[in-house]
Amino acid sequence: MKKYFAIRPAARILQASLLFLLAFALFLICATPAAAQKEKKKKKDNTPPMDISNMPIPLPDEQQIDYTLSEVLGAWQLGDIEKLHKDYADDVSIVNGSWAPPIIGWTNYLAVYQQQRTRMQQVRMDRLNTYIKVSGTVAWASYQWDFSAVVDGQPSESQGQTTVVLEKRNNHWVIVHNHTSLAPVPPPANPPAKPADAPARPTTP
Repeated sequence: MKKYFAIRPAARILQASLLFLLAFALFLICATPAAAQKEKKKKKDNTPPMDISNMPIPLPDEQQIDYTLSEVLGAWQLGDIEKLHKDYADDVSIVNGSWAPPIIGWTNYLAVYQQQRTRMQQVRMDRLNTYIKVSGTVAWASYQWDFSAVVDGQPSESQGQTTVVLEKRNNHWVIVHNHTSLAPVPPPANPPAKPADAPARPTTP
């Protein structure tokens, strides 16, 4: 009689252990497909953005140029030099919004852009009212822009207009000339007691 009661607690422990192992095995069976599906979704979400140059049916020139402008503005805001250079010709000429000589060549523009970009955080540049005209392998586009950022630790805003001339080279539209001008800032209703700093003048894309 004593032997029977001595074995029974051990049997209960063994039974509980088997139930735990069975439950754990079921958990693994159920969790594995979910984890695989999550991993698959993660890989799917990390697919690179569309590259219009490799599309089987090319977009019309106007749409290609509009896409190029969006790509340039996005790269300009993020500081993506490689993507920015892809849409600018090496012999580009740039007239910026300040009283300064034109910038000739991608290398010279890159130096000015990098110097300016390091002073900015939280950059936002919106494009609106875009007009695009194509004539053979040459095109031009005009648009308004609305800029805001933190420049040298201070919030800064400005608006203006840009006209770019593009040329189709190796079946890809690139910017060969960029002319940007700032819209005049209306004077405040109550002028400040002391002169304010001049607003930031971005060298826009």
